[in-house]
Amino acid sequence: MKLPTAAGTLEDYVLQGTPLTPRAPTVPLTRTAFAAAHVVSDPLVERDPWVGRPAVDWDTTLGFRHSLWDQGLGLAEAMDTAQRGMGVDWDTAADLIRRTMADAKTHPMKPRVACGAGTDHIPIEKLKTLDAIKAAYRTQMDVIEGAGGQIILMATRALPAMGATPDDYARLYDDLIAEAAQPVILHWLGDMFDLALKGYWGTSDIPAANRIVHDLIARNAAKIDGIKISLLDQAHEEGFRADLPDPVRLYTGDDFNYADLIAGDATHYSHALLGIFAAIAPAAAQALEALAQNDLETYHSLFAPTVPLSREIFKAPTQFYKAGIAFLAWLNGHQTHFIMPGGFHSSRDITHYAQVFRLADQARLLTDPDLAAKRMAQLLAIHGIDA
Repeated sequence: MKLPTAAGTLEDYVLQGTPLTPRAPTVPLTRTAFAAAHVVSDPLVERDPWVGRPAVDWDTTLGFRHSLWDQGLGLAEAMDTAQRGMGVDWDTAADLIRRTMADAKTHPMKPRVACGAGTDHIPIEKLKTLDAIKAAYRTQMDVIEGAGGQIILMATRALPAMGATPDDYARLYDDLIAEAAQPVILHWLGDMFDLALKGYWGTSDIPAANRIVHDLIARNAAKIDGIKISLLDQAHEEGFRADLPDPVRLYTGDDFNYADLIAGDATHYSHALLGIFAAIAPAAAQALEALAQNDLETYHSLFAPTVPLSREIFKAPTQFYKAGIAFLAWLNGHQTHFIMPGGFHSSRDITHYAQVFRLADQARLLTDPDLAAKRMAQLLAIHGIDA
């Protein structure tokens, strides 16, 4: 087929990958792995895609989560991959959390599910005090705990917006962690994912932020399961995790360098809480299985071709990566269309989708190549390209 290039030309491409078969792991995994999943729209019900609540195809949305669980992966629910604050509102997210937790409780793999608690149900202009922000978090934490989920304390845009100081962060997080029924996962999301989070922890100086977060974790280690860091900086993550107290985990959110970070070194390694794992689930699950068997050759051979794919999906502007996750779910037959809440599928151009198609094929991640090629041709036709 003919695929467009970034140079504005068309180039012949022949499918070459031998697809991986999604399956359950044969041994217990030695890394905790959460895949952050997207939300599938119902385009027949959607009426005003840029305003109001999105119309969700619940059966398909939950079915995609079952496909991740079937492969031995955990789930990070209602996170930024689910378009929180970018097409999916809190009421929809709360419904998603309740439905997901109900399904997880009956799934034979008994998957771990952690859910994002934030403040996005309150307009940011009304979150001017720590008490208001704390109350907003508490509302969402109550929903998650009521459904039986583990809490991820998502970074909130409200704190940078009010110019919160490091002491403000410390007071707020100390209180939220103390009030949680079970150990929480902290969430450090860089501004490459959300520009409104610039200066999180009260400073733009990363070493200073490190000290603030390490002090927070040291004070509350018994109530902290781990911290997800998404700064796309391998050296920073390696240094940060080396100073974590046992048994606090580092959950990598580095969608560029996850393979080396999860493999780790002689003394430290990262677990995973990654949006890309939803897109590369067969490779991720089978690589983690190989790692659990100390088969590093297979581990790296499975992960290596997924890294260029992930770097393409998460390239700047990084916040639009969700489109690539949904695109691959469509190519692989997990949904019947490529329509996203808020029209988010339009956030990337056709040359990007063509490159994702190529790289997914080369990473053995087009489960049904004929179906994927047919759907790629449909998308090309919409853009005036005869494949």
